[in-house]
Amino acid sequence: MVAGSRAIAKTPNVNNSRSMPDELQIRPGLALPLAEVELRTSRSSGPGGQHANVTASRVEAVFDVAASETLSAAQKARIAARLGLRVTASAQDTRSQMRNRELALQRLAERLGHALEVRRPRTATKPTKGSRQRRLDAKKRRGDVKRDRGWRPD
Repeated sequence: MVAGSRAIAKTPNVNNSRSMPDELQIRPGLALPLAEVELRTSRSSGPGGQHANVTASRVEAVFDVAASETLSAAQKARIAARLGLRVTASAQDTRSQMRNRELALQRLAERLGHALEVRRPRTATKPTKGSRQRRLDAKKRRGDVKRDRGWRPD
């Protein structure tokens, strides 16, 4: 080191932004590649001062069900029947476009996961004998109350 010179500490080039995953986790065992999800940005609506007018912080995530290569035919049919062929989710909650992107993707994953749930079929049941009797007794009591309200000649 030469006298009078200062040592310059070099810091590694660190990117402070959060890295986004390459896949959107729908449920355990099913993840969509982000290449199948279209992300669109626009200006947020509503109040928010001048900041909202100059930044495109609203994010809309659009998923085309029919064009997906990840989902099986049965999964596509289930989603299309419940949500349609284009599933969208948007977020404009925060001033940060990155955070709104995360929220929109999370909402899209929740909608798709809910649509993929296989619902248990309803089993038809009959009213029990006791419940039928209680219903008829209640109707009888109510009818008696209404009948007693009426005017009767003395």
